[in-house]
Amino acid sequence: MSICRFCIPVLVVFTLAFSGCKQKADKEQSVTPDLVTNPVSASGKQGKSELPVLEFDQIKHEFGLIVQGEQLSYTFKFKNTGGSNAVISQVSSTCGCTIADWTKHPIKPGESGQVDVIFNSSGKPAGYISKTVNVLANTQPNTIQLEVTAEIYIPDNKK
Repeated sequence: MSICRFCIPVLVVFTLAFSGCKQKADKEQSVTPDLVTNPVSASGKQGKSELPVLEFDQIKHEFGLIVQGEQLSYTFKFKNTGGSNAVISQVSSTCGCTIADWTKHPIKPGESGQVDVIFNSSGKPAGYISKTVNVLANTQPNTIQLEVTAEIYIPDNKK
């Protein structure tokens, strides 16, 4: 059996390339901390009772009638009623007029946390307005939508 002179270098290159990928993957796994674990697997063998569950006191807050230019805030409170630590990785809003801050450390089962939402009505038109804040966490489903609403009033300054 004869091996062509090009086959050996090709085999050597493939062997080195694939062994380098495995070493890199092993190194990345050992360096990356295992902060967020989600026990739901593709096999379905893990139960949802092991997942974190963020149970909010309420998911919608109405500011009521406000004067254009007011900046208002509200704190959405929640409790982790699940079976493992909850971690909120991101909170985003539908508009730059709404910003949020949240509990950034892992929330153990039975512990509470919060999402603070600030709405700035400057430059907004008169009428009803609704803004959504998306909470991304290691829950199932992974996104929880919070909502703040208001009715904006623009005073008539032509007196």
